[in-house]
Amino acid sequence: MTLIADLYFSFRSPYSYLSVGRYRAMAEEYDLDITLRPVYPLAIRQPDFFERNHPNWLAYTFRDMIRVAQFHGIPFGAPRPDPIVQDVATRKIAEEQPYIRRVTRMGQAAARRGKGLVFAHEAGQMIWGGQENWHEGDHLASALERAGLDAAEIEAEVTAEPEALDAEIAANQDALEAAGHWGVPTLVFEGEPFFGQDRIEMAKWRMEQKGLSAR
Repeated sequence: MTLIADLYFSFRSPYSYLSVGRYRAMAEEYDLDITLRPVYPLAIRQPDFFERNHPNWLAYTFRDMIRVAQFHGIPFGAPRPDPIVQDVATRKIAEEQPYIRRVTRMGQAAARRGKGLVFAHEAGQMIWGGQENWHEGDHLASALERAGLDAAEIEAEVTAEPEALDAEIAANQDALEAAGHWGVPTLVFEGEPFFGQDRIEMAKWRMEQKGLSAR
């Protein structure tokens, strides 16, 4: 029996990136269907979040995410550009956010077609894997194609249906909170949330209790 889970994911979250390839590999190895549920990052939902954080938060987070990437052998680098337009000195978030809105809407359009998880991994490897100017040219189109999607079709949908896609993304956030968490990455399996890239093995352990089997 195919097991079903939802992965709540942000394209700006380094920990989402550090989890998505491992969840993709799990879904390919086991009889498991993981549906991507993209959400907008805290910078969009709570613009003052970074201004309110402890001064040590940012430095520790950078140290930790690099360490996690090294531990798992995942290519990793600071995004160029950051998916969020933000003043580095003041941490203030800009009103206009073209990069994160476009790629998140692409993720939701991909999720409509059952390809969200694969696209999130392909796009994440560019955003967090060192691809300079990942938002320009055909970089995202190539990620869509590698995910088995028609890039022109997705681009047209993102342009034509921004409000509908944003409504679905907002519904994802509501569903995440209803499941008992608020942050990403969070995998929800049978109503149980597993928050963080360090809960993947625990999520797998729970699935094994429910009959997880190899494909």
